[in-house]
Amino acid sequence: MKIAIIGAGASGMAAAIAAAASATNEVLLLERQARVGRKLLATGNGRCNLTNRQTRPCHYHGSNPDFVRPALTAFPVDFTLDFFRNLGLYTVTEPGGRVYPYSDQANSVVDVLRFALNRPNIDLKTGTEITGVKRIPNGFRLKAQNGEVWDAERLIVTCGGAAGTKLGGGLSGYQLLRSLGHHCTKLYPSLVQLKTDTELVRGLKGVRANAALKLTVRDTVIAAARGEVQFTDYGVSGPAVFELSRAAATAEESVLHLDLLPDCRDEDLLSALCIRISRFPTLLAEDLLTGILHNRLGRILVTASGITLNTPLTSLRWQQLNEVVELCRALRLRVTGNMGMEGAQVTAGGIVTAEFDPQTLQSRIVPGLYAAGEVLDVDGDCGGYNLQWAWSSGLLAGQLRGQTETQQTDTSFRPESARHKAN
Repeated sequence: MKIAIIGAGASGMAAAIAAAASATNEVLLLERQARVGRKLLATGNGRCNLTNRQTRPCHYHGSNPDFVRPALTAFPVDFTLDFFRNLGLYTVTEPGGRVYPYSDQANSVVDVLRFALNRPNIDLKTGTEITGVKRIPNGFRLKAQNGEVWDAERLIVTCGGAAGTKLGGGLSGYQLLRSLGHHCTKLYPSLVQLKTDTELVRGLKGVRANAALKLTVRDTVIAAARGEVQFTDYGVSGPAVFELSRAAATAEESVLHLDLLPDCRDEDLLSALCIRISRFPTLLAEDLLTGILHNRLGRILVTASGITLNTPLTSLRWQQLNEVVELCRALRLRVTGNMGMEGAQVTAGGIVTAEFDPQTLQSRIVPGLYAAGEVLDVDGDCGGYNLQWAWSSGLLAGQLRGQTETQQTDTSFRPESARHKAN
């Protein structure tokens, strides 16, 4: 059977490997960029957070988050780890369940996938952009920008999403699937840096802090997270901010609240400040929070509370100390936007999942057509969940199950270790 796969990112490579497990299949893997897995190289700050041991449907979003369940059940995290182990990749699990290559290099993941693609029944063509797809009696006809044409009996679309435009993100997958009769939701950037009022943050560029975050709209909490925050000249970034960014992108007039000392009670912090004043009466207000928060952050908060930095600590009033404590526990930043698809790691929204069978990822509209990965209306939380969806959905689509027009093909794809266990 001739199978065409458009897009050689994480889900596309997984689909190709699964489809090629049947020696009778001829797999054509088409990638518009010069090399495969370019976005993979940038994930996890170049370390590639390839999955998370805590993966469950509750970590996914979209019009129907439960759509991911069959793929994650068929190809769970343990399968993913077996899959990569059999490709020769060593991994390490960090606190919180995040899994990285032991080498700490994303290129290790891409390299072993390239090795797996190097087999006789996979024809990989990079630098090949597909500009059109149409139905023909026995399948699909694909036309490339350079004029080349291929026919395939089955088609899997794994073009990825619109996020990360500098790394190859784009709209081509949505456009190709829409040309075949599918529909697309509105697209939003997710796992993206947030823009905020800059009056406070402009002087904090590069400062990092661990904080508990809440996102509110008209005083109602719509999302919460905890972890590292990095201040920028335009707003905030970091893993905890990424967790909230999807909600911020789809909301209007939201406010970000940062508790910069989430494990400290107000009365304990107030007591610590009083002790500092009594023990070091010659210090100035600029050192009120020294040793508690980053020095630059401490000075910004003192100034924001209305205290002049050269004010002697012994001159501070009780009310002023309470205002400093309040800012430490609830720094408010009005969200004004985000860094858009160019800065985003993931696209929220995509091709409507109701138009695909979650058990097979075959189109309910066009028999023989499959889709996987970010092009669908599925996006996960920060922490390896999006790549796990890419692996699981790609492998499931590569099974090519559920055809209704011709005989079914069961590739029975499993890593070698899984086969031995089954036997």
